[in-house]
Order: sequence, then structure tokens, then C-alpha cells
Amino acid sequence: MGEAIAGALGRDLKECAVYERVGYTGERDPKSIGFATIRAGDIVGEHTAMFADIGERVEITHKASSRMTFANGAVRAASWISNQHNGAV
Repeated sequence: MGEAIAGALGRDLKECAVYERVGYTGERDPKSIGFATIRAGDIVGEHTAMFADIGERVEITHKASSRMTFANGAVRAASWISNQHNGAV
């Protein structure tokens, strides 16, 4: 998602990505794209993409209640790929 956003803005993600702000509470450079991670308690799969501006934000959230969800997805992906034909990428 970060690569798509950077590309749409005509930026190189490697140049504008900010991954850590420990101890820094000021404004981020407006041309940067910020990423943050939080791990807490027994939460197994909660992911939120937030697009924020002054006074508003849009959030896209995915929540998985069990690690089995990810295992099932891996099995489905393996099954699908095993039925694909060889070819150029």
C-alpha cells in the first residue's frame, strides 16, 4: 500500500518512508509517509491503514480472531498455486 501511495504521489518509497518516531513528537515532514506498528496482549491479527489529515482520518481495518485464519489462507494459497501452469512472470 505504501508503494502504491508513493508511486501515485510521484515519490520513491525508500526516500520518503518514516518507520520510527521514538521520542519524537513533532510534526512529520509533509512529504513523508509514516508507518507504525503496535503489538499488544493476545491480539493475533489486527491491521489498520490510516490516512490522516488535520481534523479527519480514514481507516481501513482487518481483524482476525484466530491464527487459524492465517493458516487456512496459506493452505488455500498453496492449493491455488499448485494448480497453476508454469509461465513467465
